[in-house]
Amino acid sequence: MATKKFLGTQTTCPYCGVGCGVSISHKNPADPAAIAVCGNRHHPSNFGRLCVKGAALSETLGDRGRLLRPYLHGQATDWDTAMSFVANAFAENIRKHGPDSVAFYLSGQLLTEDYYVANKLMKGFIGTANIDTNSRLCMSSAVAGYKRAFGADAVPCCYKDLDRANLIVLIGSNAAWTHPILFQRMQAGNAKLVVIDPRVSATGELADLHLDIRPGSDAALFNGLLNFLAQHQYLDNHYIQQHTNGFQEALTTARTWSLQQTALHCGVSAKKLLAFFQLFAETEKTVSFYSQGVNQSSSGTDKNNAIINCHLATGRIGTAGAGPFSITGQPNAMGGREVGGLANTLAAHMTFNPDNINRLGRFWHAPRVALTPGLNAVDMFRAVESGQIKAIWIMATNPAVSMPEAGRVAEALRKCALVIVSDCVADTDTTRCAEVLLPATSWGEKNGTVTNAERRISRQRPFLHPPGEARHDWQIICDLAQRLGYSEAFGYSHPVEIFREHARLSGFENNGRRAFDISLLSDIQRQEYDVLEPVQWPVNQVNPQGRARLFNDGRFFTANGRAHFVPITPRAPLQQTCALYPLWLNSGRMRDQWHTMTRTGHARTLLDHSEIAEIQINPQDARQYNIEEGTLIALNSAQGKMSGRATLSEAQKPGQLFAPIHWSETLARDARVSALAAAVVDPHSGQPEFKQVPIQVEALPCSSYATLICPDIVAKKLWQWLHSAKDKNLLHWYRVPCTGGYRYELALHHPLNGRGLGTQLLGDIHGMHWQQIESLKNQRWVVYNDTLQLLIIAGNRWQDLPDRRSLERYLEMALPRVPAKLLHPIAPGVKIICTCMQVSRAQITKAIGNGMHSLAALGNTLGCGTHCGSCKAEILTLLRTVHASTAEE
Repeated sequence: MATKKFLGTQTTCPYCGVGCGVSISHKNPADPAAIAVCGNRHHPSNFGRLCVKGAALSETLGDRGRLLRPYLHGQATDWDTAMSFVANAFAENIRKHGPDSVAFYLSGQLLTEDYYVANKLMKGFIGTANIDTNSRLCMSSAVAGYKRAFGADAVPCCYKDLDRANLIVLIGSNAAWTHPILFQRMQAGNAKLVVIDPRVSATGELADLHLDIRPGSDAALFNGLLNFLAQHQYLDNHYIQQHTNGFQEALTTARTWSLQQTALHCGVSAKKLLAFFQLFAETEKTVSFYSQGVNQSSSGTDKNNAIINCHLATGRIGTAGAGPFSITGQPNAMGGREVGGLANTLAAHMTFNPDNINRLGRFWHAPRVALTPGLNAVDMFRAVESGQIKAIWIMATNPAVSMPEAGRVAEALRKCALVIVSDCVADTDTTRCAEVLLPATSWGEKNGTVTNAERRISRQRPFLHPPGEARHDWQIICDLAQRLGYSEAFGYSHPVEIFREHARLSGFENNGRRAFDISLLSDIQRQEYDVLEPVQWPVNQVNPQGRARLFNDGRFFTANGRAHFVPITPRAPLQQTCALYPLWLNSGRMRDQWHTMTRTGHARTLLDHSEIAEIQINPQDARQYNIEEGTLIALNSAQGKMSGRATLSEAQKPGQLFAPIHWSETLARDARVSALAAAVVDPHSGQPEFKQVPIQVEALPCSSYATLICPDIVAKKLWQWLHSAKDKNLLHWYRVPCTGGYRYELALHHPLNGRGLGTQLLGDIHGMHWQQIESLKNQRWVVYNDTLQLLIIAGNRWQDLPDRRSLERYLEMALPRVPAKLLHPIAPGVKIICTCMQVSRAQITKAIGNGMHSLAALGNTLGCGTHCGSCKAEILTLLRTVHASTAEE
């Protein structure tokens, strides 16, 4: 009998807004958890390519660290008890203090169906708009900029424009690391690449032109460009006259920005600035590609509109290979915006005006639609702090790490009367603040849709059964709604029913007035939903197959159908350096990590490139503050403190440092970069200013270091010791997950008493073997019985500590016949440059020395740079460094 060929599952990557298609196949039908991941060759977002994070998705699965059942007041409980408590608390708070006393804080990790029911419950039935999302932290200025210019939150471009462009201007985007699949498309085409960024990022390394502008000066730069276009007759006057309003007002504010004045203000040479202006002016097919470096500012909306103004002035919008393209940071930031996930919007891209409120009430048969916008993220957590919000439900996000003034946010949550967290992860900085924990499904188990940065709706399909008692977010929200008395409106039994309602609402009394319209999918059946192919909205009677680009007809979603120029007066960052805090701190993503590492932190290979928060500092500043390569340093601001390892880099200008956003208090001590930022926001979008933070820096007085490797059961005790220890000897720690246990790295004032710590962690060591070796360089202890229980290696220089990876393996394999061999000298670890192919710095340097003097030659021999390509910039730096040192010799 012939067996049916197993085709696997086609789903969507849960990381950035590129929205890559992922193909899942089961390695062993008897073991559902044993899966293989590869890119979906037919998905139009990635055509089979995956970045290193996507390729490592299988390593992030499993039950380790999962929240598997509800908890109430720190004790495991059942779903009925937990949800009864939550519903009673919500109902009581609403009765006593009104609907604005409760709030939801959501995430771009949720599926559109989850987002939809949460928004419907809060804004339609509870009657408050106190529902916001972590998209506020990354995309809200782009939303506000598009709405001011086009009348809608509508990205006009598509990924094909990156293939067809002749010039791509990347502003505040390190796409080589943050969106590597799209960056590969940029490199594969014929476009020149211009990077506008205060630092030489990996993307800047690969650019044709890099403008290292002064932090926060983007708006002035594009005002200068608009003035240049007008002065040299590069305007599309027909387009301006036929399709726009407000050009003269915008040009009047830009007139003062001459080439020289702009160069002076931005801190770049007039020659380089002129080269960029001429490139933009003379290249019709130009895409401006911008991200958090533009958005995360107290004037981020103005910066967005300054960029858009230049595209409107040249008519470069809605045409192939051209347009202002804001790239989304999260997998479903756009889907959340479609359903009203932001506090200042209603569902289906509607706003808070009487007609829309009435329309939504009639469609939902809702008793009390919210009448005014709610609190945005920063104001929401301030309201938690003040007691105005008495109950907050946080879904699939980690605001105790990601919000500005993170320490203050965590403290506010700890003091709040009721904090509910629904998540798939048991231990995060935020779950530690919660009264109620609810286990939610994760990627691989979820079933629904997401919308990527080019408006493409794709399916996330399940291929694993939910572990333990985990439930889908939409199910948990509907449970609350039903307990509050709204069963009829929340009686969904499958996500397709939610999607159908979402699609119907998008077309309800729309008549072409709202950009978001997927009404042609209103009657989609479950079988059709299951096989739904990726499609770009709008999907309606006019665009039955979807639409790649918007505004190619010159019609916009404003009252008169014209786009609006916005006059821009550039403003300095609200946070400013001073004598006490003389340095600028920039922050952003590392190449192989994602958000607060609750997913990627479980993939051991993704820590090979950088396992500790590495803070980049210019060598000139390093000398001034007595900092060497690898020194542990502390960054201090008026708001908080962060620690990490110094990396000396000429990519940073003097006076400017860069730190990663990913590490949290669950992963390392004093590791939250957001704790340094003040909660100052853009007045139009409410987005916080993360990119320009004034700080001071100092070296930590470390004189001893220790590596501890232990199985899970011992790691729990070590964890408790680290968080309860009053020992002033401990300066810093971080942890790395290993198969079967953890590795901890400690930095100390004085040498570690290894035997004392071991006895404290293991208690009665009867039946265990204890061995110790001491030398001038380091001390080593190992405790074992049938398996490794604890390995400690301590020394005066962390660089001299051995290759940890070679020792970690003994947590999952048999000990050597003579376990004391673990104490013998082992070479120090190597720095991995190419995570995909596991190629080290030493291998690349050796190959260069042997005559391989190009990326291509190194790729052909070692494989580095041939997969996701995000390591190419570092390889180029090594090529230059080795060549320079050879020339000096």
